[in-house]
Amino acid sequence: MKKVLLLIVLFMTMVSSHSFAADGIKWYSLKDGMEKAKQEKMPLIVDFWYGEGCPRCARMQKDIYGDPLIVKKIMDDFIPIKIDLAKPLTAEEEALGDKYEYKHECLLLFLDHNGEILSDTGGKRLCFMDSVDPEWFVSYLDMVKRSYKRK
Repeated sequence: MKKVLLLIVLFMTMVSSHSFAADGIKWYSLKDGMEKAKQEKMPLIVDFWYGEGCPRCARMQKDIYGDPLIVKKIMDDFIPIKIDLAKPLTAEEEALGDKYEYKHECLLLFLDHNGEILSDTGGKRLCFMDSVDPEWFVSYLDMVKRSYKRK
């Protein structure tokens, strides 16, 4: 009986930790996220994505947004916004995408609380369109956070 109870506890722990990773990011709409970022003076991470059927989106969901460490960093240090490119965009979403030349493709942006693109120490835009290695992404999030604090 103790073994069964132990297995149940282990199973529930694994399920809940997976659930946290999969559902741990509370994504905001562009409007709500921008308002929250201005109020809290926090940087934004904006993901223009297609979701199902998009290999980049599937990799980002599994490898990045499914990683508990990354979920925690995003929720602690950023206001996360997800813009679904499979649906009609609002005028504000379209304008933001056009501003950073998204061309109706997947794009990940890092913005300050006023909606301006953050730059790394070399002055490069902090944005990219493809998937990344989770370990590299953690260091990238740390760099973005440091870049934002200097603004």
